[in-house]
Amino acid sequence: MNKFTLIVNEVEHKVIADPEMPLLWVLRDRLKLTGTKYSCGIARCGTCMVLIDGIATPSCVTPIASIDNKYITTIEGLSDNNSHPVQQAWIELQAPQCGYCHSGQIIAATALLTQNNNPSDSEIDTAMSPVLCRCGTYQRIRLAIRRAAELMHEQAEQ
Repeated sequence: MNKFTLIVNEVEHKVIADPEMPLLWVLRDRLKLTGTKYSCGIARCGTCMVLIDGIATPSCVTPIASIDNKYITTIEGLSDNNSHPVQQAWIELQAPQCGYCHSGQIIAATALLTQNNNPSDSEIDTAMSPVLCRCGTYQRIRLAIRRAAELMHEQAEQ
């Protein structure tokens, strides 16, 4: 067991854990941040995406030792009242059906829009491809990303 420092949603946490423990379990079991979901456990579905230093990363295969002193943002860290433009767009356009994958979808969309504030459909599809939606709401997801980009532009103009 080792001691690690994690900065999660702008709060520093000291965690004692096995260095190979996946970040997902630290978030859910130790820090009680359950918005990040478990699904496949092998980084094939994207449901467990978090931002690590701004990059969408599957937390189910990311050992805690690899992220000591890095900045981690979970779905809970985007906003505490759904005011983040991506969250607003998701709600406005009712992007989820069952909703299970959508914390990962929202995190991946946030990473995309941080890098590219006006992505093409092809760029959206590429950026979102690591996150599988079993319900198949990909068209609504794409529309929500376009709407989030609009909301971000509106906020920047204010």
